[in-house]
Amino acid sequence: QVQLVESGGGLVQAGDSLKLSCAASGRTFSPYAMGWFRQAPGKEREFVAVIRRSGGTTYYPDSVKGRFTISRDNAKNTVYLQIDSLKPEDTAIYYCAAATVQYYSTSAYSSDRAYAYWGQGTQVTVSS
Repeated sequence: QVQLVESGGGLVQAGDSLKLSCAASGRTFSPYAMGWFRQAPGKEREFVAVIRRSGGTTYYPDSVKGRFTISRDNAKNTVYLQIDSLKPEDTAIYYCAAATVQYYSTSAYSSDRAYAYWGQGTQVTVSS
């Protein structure tokens, strides 16, 4: 059984930074990629970042590029999401996910269909 546990969320002011963590545990686990998604109240889940196992290639949608940075620590089985210059519209539950499908294109990991395992999420609330 694979478990993903997010942490690091909270209530922050606009302009602040946050670093979210996602710790993976369970059976021997080597996903092809790890992704972050978010879901705001009343909205669909939105992809925000992915990092591939091979080479550490990353990909972001234009909506967050330049403010979000995904990274990983393989020794700790942990993936991080650094969010800078937070905006009220970043308020959402942030989820990490593990992909068990290998795609040629990194952008293909923007689809939640690529992911087999999901964490429970961590709430990020940004006040103006």
